[in-house]
Amino acid sequence: MADPTSRDTLPPHKDPSAAGGFLVALGMLGGAGVGFAIGQATPGFLIGTGLGVLAAVLVWVRDRR
Repeated sequence: MADPTSRDTLPPHKDPSAAGGFLVALGMLGGAGVGFAIGQATPGFLIGTGLGVLAAVLVWVRDRR
């Protein structure tokens, strides 16, 4: 019977992937803050969310290469 902790049975090492969720959260908070400052919190939140999602998608596409 093979030893379950042997190096031959471990999956190949994979580099950690970049996380874009932080960018989405930052966009939400930043957009809401800027929107609140100019009296338009909801549009600021939505625009910030959109920019955060766009940034996260760009990080994901870059990380796939």
